[in-house]
Amino acid sequence: MGDARNLHFIGDESIDLVCTHPPYANIIKYSDGIDGDISNCDVEEFLCEMKKVAEESYRVLKKDKYCAILMGDTRKNKHMIPLGFKTMEVFQNAGFVLKENIIKQQHNCQATGFWYTSSIKHNFLLIAHEYLFVFRKPN
Repeated sequence: MGDARNLHFIGDESIDLVCTHPPYANIIKYSDGIDGDISNCDVEEFLCEMKKVAEESYRVLKKDKYCAILMGDTRKNKHMIPLGFKTMEVFQNAGFVLKENIIKQQHNCQATGFWYTSSIKHNFLLIAHEYLFVFRKPN
């Protein structure tokens, strides 16, 4: 995928807030084959790329400042994949501490009608939330 130092032009500990809402692993395609587009990654590739994002965010963020990431879960083969919590762990492993975990309820999703019908037919619950993880870079 991309270079782990994509923010090389930003100095160490020079940013007050990092806020991101990355495209989830292989759920909604943002491009068709553009190199480095993490929306085309499977779950494991996505988590490897998010490790780079977490490490680079940690590097550029000032001490005692915050990094927020909005992330949801996904399904594969009719089973839940806790992508949000896996991403949370990636950021914690990079050195961040979790300040808050805010659960955001999903409303008026464009595909809700299709997924609602499918959920009844195939016996699964709709994913109706995302997580807003607020991390702090410790002193």
